[in-house]
Amino acid sequence: MADQAVDTGGARLATPAAPDDQFLGRTRELKELRADIERAGLDTIAGRKAPRARVLLIAGRPGSGRTALAGELVRRVAADYPDGVLRARLAEPDGTPVPVERTARDLLAALRLPTPAGAAEDDLTHTLRTALAERRMLLLLDDAPGAEEVDALLPDTPDCLVVAVSGGPLTGISDVRPCTLGGLDTKSAVELLTRYTGSVRITVDPRSAESLAEVCLGQPAALTLAGGWLAARPQMAVSDLAKRLHADTEEGTALSRVFRFVHDQLPGQAARILRLLCLAPAGLVDPHTASSLAGCSVDSARTVLDELVRLGVLRPVDSPLPQYEVPGCLHPLLRSLAESQERAGELQLARARMLERTVRLLQSCRAITETDNPQAREKLQALPRELRFPTPRAAADWLRLRRPALLAAARAAVADGELDTLARRLMSQLVKAMVAHFGTRAAAPDLYGIHRLVLDVAERRRLPREQAAALLNLGDLDAQTGRTADALVRYRAALDAGRRANDPYATGRAMESVGGAHLELGDYDRAADWFGRALAQRLARDERAEAARLYGRIAGAHTYAGRYGEALRAWRAAVSGHRKNGDVAAQARALSELARVQEYAGRPEESLRTCQEAVEWARRADDARLQAALQLRLADTLERLGDSTAASLHRSVAERMLGEEAQEPSAPDSDPEHGANACEIRSASDED
Repeated sequence: MADQAVDTGGARLATPAAPDDQFLGRTRELKELRADIERAGLDTIAGRKAPRARVLLIAGRPGSGRTALAGELVRRVAADYPDGVLRARLAEPDGTPVPVERTARDLLAALRLPTPAGAAEDDLTHTLRTALAERRMLLLLDDAPGAEEVDALLPDTPDCLVVAVSGGPLTGISDVRPCTLGGLDTKSAVELLTRYTGSVRITVDPRSAESLAEVCLGQPAALTLAGGWLAARPQMAVSDLAKRLHADTEEGTALSRVFRFVHDQLPGQAARILRLLCLAPAGLVDPHTASSLAGCSVDSARTVLDELVRLGVLRPVDSPLPQYEVPGCLHPLLRSLAESQERAGELQLARARMLERTVRLLQSCRAITETDNPQAREKLQALPRELRFPTPRAAADWLRLRRPALLAAARAAVADGELDTLARRLMSQLVKAMVAHFGTRAAAPDLYGIHRLVLDVAERRRLPREQAAALLNLGDLDAQTGRTADALVRYRAALDAGRRANDPYATGRAMESVGGAHLELGDYDRAADWFGRALAQRLARDERAEAARLYGRIAGAHTYAGRYGEALRAWRAAVSGHRKNGDVAAQARALSELARVQEYAGRPEESLRTCQEAVEWARRADDARLQAALQLRLADTLERLGDSTAASLHRSVAERMLGEEAQEPSAPDSDPEHGANACEIRSASDED
């Protein structure tokens, strides 16, 4: 699957593929690297079994072809690693190290292993190493900023191999096999140019081709830019470009001189789009990104992007959607040009346009799932045609494919600190779109990161209401993954923030969540107390439905504590509340629980009567599953009372009802993860 690698937002899994016939040169380096794999390590020489995977280091400057060499090595040896190849990029395009926690999470996702939301870095890396210890895999770690990031991911088995790409040595990792790259040999460099210019232009003037290769110092990235420029100008002689580059006396590397020349030869709009691509999140560009950055049409942006691909400035991404990647070696050059030729205000405006376009795309992505909502359909039709998705499937595919860039956009917007309003809207719409298309459970790891970003902005801007919402969402995700003590801390902090904001929703929800955490921890007294505080607030605000539900939670806490008398009183209050509210289904469920507690309390006759009443209300509510459960409870109660015949009849009725329900098709949208209150962010305006 090397040509169809699964993108996981920083890591991907590939299976062996044939060697690339287009790869040029590096024969000596490949031979040495292959020999290093076979060579005995220091532990083997000392008579010990190697405790960890061997690390091969390919070091060189950006643009030296180090990633291409690593990829070619992986292709040639992948057959020796039957469990496949894992690839990860350990630094952002601007050189910022990617957190180890994020890389480990992406690698585990590529292995299709669970990655609990909010899990600590140590837990994730331990899980990754444990998984790799049972496999024979090859890891390609690109753009490693240092030894620390590589060391945390090393498999604890000599059966795996790690190929690391870095700008320097990985000091601190023992027995690393380094391979330092310079430029290509002259023959390979000229052949690389020939692929762009054609053989005729090189054959008629071989010395100029060699001179051009010399001024490029044999650097593949510089040669690619030079070849792309010549390919776009078939009437231009190779000697003309070689002379122009030789005449360039400005300081800089060979790559920077060639890139500056190519940029200066571009038309004005194309040159500006190219400069602004330094703002593209994670170095990933699509026509919408380029269009919004430059303030031009989507079609014009796509035309320019395709031209930049032909010039070798961009790389196309293997994707069903048009996507492009800014080579990491060009990112600092693009940023330098943007900062020198664009005003700071223009760069900030370009960022704002890009974020606003992303927000509107996410709105459209979510709205197309709300087919039964007239307001959502009206908003969707009001959007420009290029911002609308034809089908929900197309929207989900776009969200999945653009996920790395969308998450990177959120991180960059929060880190920037100057566009917090747009950042908040972006994160709100991103959460809603992910929940709508993927569900809360599947999107939980990404949601956890987004809610942490929301919390950062809320704390920085002193927005207690949004701080409370983020803390509640983080607490919910902590609780779902078994970190109840951490969730309790979040809920208490949310309660404090809700009180500062004078937000009754946040304070009520926080008090109930604190009670739920205490219940999960087995502290039933505190649980009942906190549920009681939440109940008092609901009663004061005349929120009767919520009050009736909270009576049930209080009853549950008392039941766990063995205080059946208090539990019975609370369940009776819940039944009364649901009856007054006209909620027949909730009344039937409350009666069912009341019967359960009566049975626990040793009152089988009362339990039998309550069960019979609950069955009648469940029948009125048309809740077949609840009716079946109640029939089984009636059977158990009758069995205890010595009426086996009646018990058998009730069991038969329950089995028949459950069988009939199993034959009925379930509702397509019955997944509770898609509920309206799933991981909500209440920070955005109602217009969103």
